[in-house]
Amino acid sequence: MKIQPLGDRVLIKPLAPEKITAGGIIIPDTAKEKPLMGKVIAVGKGLDDKELTVKVDDTVLYGRFVGTEINLEGTDYLIMPESEILAII
Repeated sequence: MKIQPLGDRVLIKPLAPEKITAGGIIIPDTAKEKPLMGKVIAVGKGLDDKELTVKVDDTVLYGRFVGTEINLEGTDYLIMPESEILAII
């Protein structure tokens, strides 16, 4: 893939939502929530010579309504500032 986020932006591929709960209940497609976890695909160079904390292939948690959804080569991604990432798993 040929995409390079600018500044402090991070490109994330959301992980698939759970289909079965820990208790064994199957979740129908209509009740599934958007995933809040994803894998870092690409990172920008940072701002003001400060490198980003996240690296490519990190698994991260992010908020429910953050980032911009984009579709590249048939795959959905999120692009967001690093400050919107809550944690590295």
